[in-house]
Amino acid sequence: MRGTTPVTVGIAATAAVIVAALVQAGTDPAGTALGVAVPAQYRDLIEEAGNTCPEISPNLLAALIQQESGFNPKATSPADAQGIAQFIPPTWKAEGIDANGDGKRDVWDPEDAIPSAGKYLCTLAEDVKNVPGDRQSNILAAYNAGPGAVIAAGGVPKITETQNYVRIINANAKTTTPAGSSETAAIAIGAASRMIGQPYSWGGGNTTGPTTGSCCSPNGRSGASIRGFDCSGLVVYAFAKAGISLPRTAATQYAASQHINPADLQPGDLVFYGSSAASIHHVGIYIGHGQMINAPRPGTDVRIDPIKALPDLYAIARPTPKKEI
Repeated sequence: MRGTTPVTVGIAATAAVIVAALVQAGTDPAGTALGVAVPAQYRDLIEEAGNTCPEISPNLLAALIQQESGFNPKATSPADAQGIAQFIPPTWKAEGIDANGDGKRDVWDPEDAIPSAGKYLCTLAEDVKNVPGDRQSNILAAYNAGPGAVIAAGGVPKITETQNYVRIINANAKTTTPAGSSETAAIAIGAASRMIGQPYSWGGGNTTGPTTGSCCSPNGRSGASIRGFDCSGLVVYAFAKAGISLPRTAATQYAASQHINPADLQPGDLVFYGSSAASIHHVGIYIGHGQMINAPRPGTDVRIDPIKALPDLYAIARPTPKKEI
């Protein structure tokens, strides 16, 4: 995280004051070209590759890689997508480049894969340039579903996975993360983003992913037959991927995290709702620009919401690794 001095948010602070400070922090650009939280070792690569052509940007490329792999250079998928940019073998064979000049094109090497992703996005931009609709959305849809599907559909195909993919990356590309935000934040946000669309399940979710939940919510809804996440289960999962173990409920997550001043809000911080520390009933993962990844309530899915979606914003806190003694 950025080098700031944490200040505990007092119980007497009103929700209105906190909301105002959070929204200001989320909408005031930090003066850095790269807004998405990116691990330090990949920032220069993404800055350069994100300027390969005018149709893309470093933020767009960073948000795409965050969604594809969570910046994991060893990531794989059931569809045999490989590496930090998740190329399938035929696409890598056609589009992969030896960007670092070591004599081989290596899909597992970010020094080759990230520039290759920038180049491929530019190729896709040319492929879909005559397709109606939002050009950036069409480029992203082509990366996910292939340019043929975008051309045939006349825009983003009506495929749930592709539509969610485009929506998430477009939203994340607009974030304003300060330079120096941590790898922890990048990984946690990436992990949570990939769960968008999962059903809400009361008591659902753990360190390994979505699970069936339990009975019952305050309104009597059961998660016992629904595989998904509740708000704190999503937080447990996302931060486990970043190497941080958190307790299971929103109130205990607040108690276990570093309480910070609203003016120091950064993507990857947790936003908590309630009237006091003891009454905290909900938590979301802040992603910047006044937005959070949220598992709202029974009957909904994990999604991106404004932090003002609930009226009783209480405080913010930052999960941190436990220090070894």
